[in-house]
Amino acid sequence: MTPLFSVEGLAGLVFFGFILLIIGGALVATHAANLIRAVTGLAVAFIGVAGIYYFLNSPFLALMQILIYAGAICVALVFAVMLAEPIAIKKFQRRHPLAGPGAFAAAGLLAWGLAALAYKTTWPAPPTRVNAGELEEVGRAMMTTFVVGFELISLVLLVAIIGSLVLARNGRSRK
Repeated sequence: MTPLFSVEGLAGLVFFGFILLIIGGALVATHAANLIRAVTGLAVAFIGVAGIYYFLNSPFLALMQILIYAGAICVALVFAVMLAEPIAIKKFQRRHPLAGPGAFAAAGLLAWGLAALAYKTTWPAPPTRVNAGELEEVGRAMMTTFVVGFELISLVLLVAIIGSLVLARNGRSRK
């Protein structure tokens, strides 16, 4: 057991802090009645994911997570919310009294199964050389190994831009 005031203990606290940031942002994003607050919760969750990326020695990926997702996607969502028609928000009603506890039990069972699987798995030793996030290595990997994923991301961003242009073209109807 590692003491709390050691490097490993503090690194574990930082890791769990990022996990709590992700969970808190996701809860705000899914439970907020106001759409702007929901987008803010989503941005907080994205920043937590960027923190996990940075914690895993990938500073370039962490920066791209902040720039693309927490920046561009959340701003596009805010513009879409501002340009959309203001309609009354319908409150969802619980269909069954066991829906909440059942979902909580299923999530707990899934978390327990994944933790048991992770505990029983023999993990390979990490490489001795850690990627320093050098831009040349990242660029070479993106244009050779991960070119399909890179193109799919650009396609998703293109769809987001076209969607925001369609919303901006129509605008709000004036009565």
